[in-house]
Amino acid sequence: MHLCVPILTKMSSSCLEENSSMEKKTYLYNDLFFYNIKKNSWVKSEIPNPPPPRCSHQAVVVSQGGGQIWVFGGEFASPNGEQFYHYKDLWVLHLATHTWENIKAPGGPSGRSGHRMVLSKKQLLVFGGFHESTRDFIYYNDVYSFSLDTFSWSRLSPSGSAPSPRSACQMTSTPDGSGVIIYGGYSKVRIKKDVEKGTIHSDMFLLKREGKDGQESWSWSRVNPSGNKPPPRSGFSLAVGPLGRAMLFGGVCDEEEEESLEGDFYNDLYLYDTVKNRWYPGQLRGNKSEKKKRRRGKKGEAEAEKEEDKATPQEPTEVIKEIITEDGTVMTIKEIIPGAQEEEEEDEGEEDDDDDDESASAALVEPCPRSSAMATTRQGKLFLYGGMFEVGDRQFTLNDFYCLDLHKMDQWEVLVEMDPKTQEWLDESESEGDDEEEEEEEGAKAAADEEEESEKESEDEEDEEEHPSAQEGESVTDYQTRTEQYWMELARANMGPDAKDKKVAKVALSMAKIFYEGRK
Repeated sequence: MHLCVPILTKMSSSCLEENSSMEKKTYLYNDLFFYNIKKNSWVKSEIPNPPPPRCSHQAVVVSQGGGQIWVFGGEFASPNGEQFYHYKDLWVLHLATHTWENIKAPGGPSGRSGHRMVLSKKQLLVFGGFHESTRDFIYYNDVYSFSLDTFSWSRLSPSGSAPSPRSACQMTSTPDGSGVIIYGGYSKVRIKKDVEKGTIHSDMFLLKREGKDGQESWSWSRVNPSGNKPPPRSGFSLAVGPLGRAMLFGGVCDEEEEESLEGDFYNDLYLYDTVKNRWYPGQLRGNKSEKKKRRRGKKGEAEAEKEEDKATPQEPTEVIKEIITEDGTVMTIKEIIPGAQEEEEEDEGEEDDDDDDESASAALVEPCPRSSAMATTRQGKLFLYGGMFEVGDRQFTLNDFYCLDLHKMDQWEVLVEMDPKTQEWLDESESEGDDEEEEEEEGAKAAADEEEESEKESEDEEDEEEHPSAQEGESVTDYQTRTEQYWMELARANMGPDAKDKKVAKVALSMAKIFYEGRK
């Protein structure tokens, strides 16, 4: 069995040439890869005449004609960013014959990217997206239908109140095929000549089909789901699992200011039941095979293990991994290892107690926080590939691969580990940003050296104040957070009152890290 991931595109750019200006470079691809589930391996396809390189397009797999992959729209940007183009072409890959075909059908959507396309009965439905030029941008909320029977486009005119224009929403077909559900998305408006404001949408709509084929009508209606809704975010991934449940993973919530953009990335999981119209948090239960083994053990061993479990903290713990890329950038990845999880329904008896105690013993590894990952379901499992996250002013693309059994909901399985050597970064700062970072680094080292010399000179004085020491088992991130105020004051004293707060904060973090690593 193969899992088809059509045209994997890497939107984030890669600085492959080191120069004084640190120019932004973007590379787009038109590669096609198949993942073999049984062999746990990627296979690159060599099918000739594929669509041109692009990103932010949409692809849908259908079963007709021996299996097909339909691709619509997307965008292209040259490495230097001087050329930019939105596609409005439609392509189909015939899996039976391994051939690409460009479908020339008039009346389709205008050129766009960030739109969504799904299969609904024998139609491809396209909604939303955006088009941007050097002078202006526009977001869409129109709906188009492409018939897989007649190979023709038609623009729909649904009744009711439509969602506001947006891109990057998620659209999924209802289990009965009568319509599609649209959730979330992102849009922005221009509030001044050079000032734009972004909006993260968290509303939900149903686009419903009524009537017979050829005489059908469409209508919009707002959906108000119950349960625990995900916090607002964009760039999340969504795939439909067993029993009509949509699985939502990760995303990012951007905090926009006039001159900066900071994003909080997520790696949580939510389930939306399309039948019950309800959200559920996706709680992992831990490895139950370990629990069964422990129940079969001797009574004495079980009691000893139980006592050991009681002595172990049940609170979630945070594991910090620091990965150094080839260019020296340090990426800090946080993974949460949950403690005992509460089950939705509690069983009576001693066996339930065992489950609660033992669920804490399994270390649950999760994908690191990210946005724009690819998600799909196959054979009752959720597959999650790649995505991106940010470290300061740099964006990193990921190539790791995970799967989660949706029936067991026990733990993520790592299919392909993250390889720092293959991650590509984009410097989004201005040309002077690199020089500033070097100055900050040199300033931090100089300040740390100066303080260390001063400390040595006065170490015999009883009244001399020492730097805060690292606590047992404390990570560098925790140490920086706990001692932030101390190092901020020290950095300000060394850099002077005219230094920018952002620069002082970076130097303070560097000083704390240098001191931490020198004392560990």
